[in-house]
Amino acid sequence: MQIVETSNEGLKRAYALTIAANDIAALVEGEVKKITPQVRMPGFRPGKVPANLVRKMHGPALHQQALETSIRNAMDKLVAEKGLRPATQPDVSLAEGYAEGKDAELTVALEVLPEITAPAIDGLKLERLIVEVSDAEIDEAIGRIAQGQKRFNDAPEGTVAADGDQLIIDFAGSIDGVAFDGGTAEDQPLELGSGRFIPGFEEQLVGVKVGDERTITVTFPADYPAENLAGKDAQFACTVKAVKQAAEFTADDEFAKSLGLESIEQLRGLIKGQIEQENGGLTRTAMKRSLLDQLAAGHDFAVPPSMVDAEFEQIWQQLTTEAAKEEDPAAALAEIEGEKDDYRKIAERRVRLGLLLSEIGQANGVVVTAQEMEMLMRQAAQQYREQDRQRFIDYIRSDALAAAQLRAPLYEDKVVDFLFDKAEVTERSVTREELQSVIEADESGKPAEAAPAKVAPKKAAKKAPKAEAAEEAPAEEAAPAEEAAAPKKKAPAKKKAAEAPAEEAASAEEAAAPKKKAAPKKKAADA
Repeated sequence: MQIVETSNEGLKRAYALTIAANDIAALVEGEVKKITPQVRMPGFRPGKVPANLVRKMHGPALHQQALETSIRNAMDKLVAEKGLRPATQPDVSLAEGYAEGKDAELTVALEVLPEITAPAIDGLKLERLIVEVSDAEIDEAIGRIAQGQKRFNDAPEGTVAADGDQLIIDFAGSIDGVAFDGGTAEDQPLELGSGRFIPGFEEQLVGVKVGDERTITVTFPADYPAENLAGKDAQFACTVKAVKQAAEFTADDEFAKSLGLESIEQLRGLIKGQIEQENGGLTRTAMKRSLLDQLAAGHDFAVPPSMVDAEFEQIWQQLTTEAAKEEDPAAALAEIEGEKDDYRKIAERRVRLGLLLSEIGQANGVVVTAQEMEMLMRQAAQQYREQDRQRFIDYIRSDALAAAQLRAPLYEDKVVDFLFDKAEVTERSVTREELQSVIEADESGKPAEAAPAKVAPKKAAKKAPKAEAAEEAPAEEAAPAEEAAAPKKKAPAKKKAAEAPAEEAASAEEAAAPKKKAAPKKKAADA
């Protein structure tokens, strides 16, 4: 095989490869000899079919198989001889006009990973911000639990309903005197002031007593899910059957037992542990951000444009998706368009940090063990239907790239933990608000945005196909009016993609090494 370098600019390389026709023909002949004893043909005893007939019958398939094998071998030889570390899948093209009996002329274009000077890991200084859990936080959390477990008792006779009270009502809804589907209910509980029903409904029932009948008029929101009701005025004839008042709440053993626990102290302990876990996650995030900032400040090298493009596309897709959900999508999109260059810089930083972490991990023997990988596969398989879980695991085991994608987040965490152990760490007590502000803002006050692409110790991976059930969320169902057609509250906008932790895009030292071609087609002898 001949190798000629045709381009060498920055991290981009191009080569012209020539595979001799004789080498391809030799592979064909070797395969003919291999399969001839297995071929069955009328008129010939098993294993006695002449080789020339086997070649005539299966020649095209055998040649295609030999060509694919030759190309794979040529790429392996190119990478080995030139000492290449491909950053992306090489672009391999076979010259037009190729036919059996001719030399195979290939053009190969690829990007390589940069040579990275061994990252300095001495002298790292980190601060661990500690948040103590206060009794007030625990009390507040118990109060929220109690709110969800609120019990109501019958109010004294003649009680006038107020916000916070619960009514038991019958109602019948109509529009222009015509009843509509889902507009009628009996013995419907309604907590006044809860905001569960459409605007104006609950307010018009404040002040009622048991036995009162009241007709209220409300307007369905313009964005109400049921199109036949959206924006229309409706009348609801209501009959009050009971007025109830919230039972006094006491954080005691009885309350804890109502939740299936033994005592209030056990409940407080569980809540404290949960809050500590949440705070610990924030503490780690702040430490990791400081660590990445120090690494980024100490290293500046060119990164493969294709890797930056891929990372940027991932960021941009999430940003545009979120913009489409805003009240004014056009304005939101225009805003992020104005910051497009900034997001590309973020993508470049993520890729650079991912490569740095990978280099550090490989240089210091950081690995994901077989046991850890097995646990990862089984955890990831839980998102699939039970009958599909083993198929997912088999897929991961058979595809090195998919396995690297799954392995990447854990590998990065292990590299980060390794660096935490090497760093000089001091501790400081802060409030949760102070800790969150550290995470959300950098020195300039701009939201933090530099989490790196996840790193994998091996090849980058394609994402495994999602389970059918997870491919898309079920369509929103229109809430029936018997639930008083309460409009869903608008969810708070998510943080911008570039400000949240990076997606798990692999970017290891050997990221995107040339992927092996698909397995050859069924052998001719089996055809």
